Amino acid sequence: MKCPSTFNCPVEATLDLIGGKYKSLILFHLVDNVLRFSELQRLIPQSTPKMLTQQLRELEEDGLILRTIYPVIPPKTDYRLTDFGKSIIPVLNAMCDWGTQYLDSLGVKTPCTEPL
Repeated sequence: MKCPSTFNCPVEATLDLIGGKYKSLILFHLVDNVLRFSELQRLIPQSTPKMLTQQLRELEEDGLILRTIYPVIPPKTDYRLTDFGKSIIPVLNAMCDWGTQYLDSLGVKTPCTEPL
């Protein structure tokens, strides 16, 4: 994350946290769920394992998600929103609402539904 004094506006700060290629989608899917890596891969099939791993690490470093590793064989890891991560839910809701209106105006139907 950049030093806060380097941001020129609040939108830039927000985009620095959630503007990665799949970050918003990851956060969206974690709103009401605790998910494993394989579940996130299934929900975001266009992401490569490398890219998904990178985005998850950045979200964790920025304090938006919590990664829990369970000491079992094979290792089990899951991801959930932190309290700070939950503070982004209104932004995700607004993005979902806007996207739904946009797609509706184009006559596009999507299987994605708002989990909130």
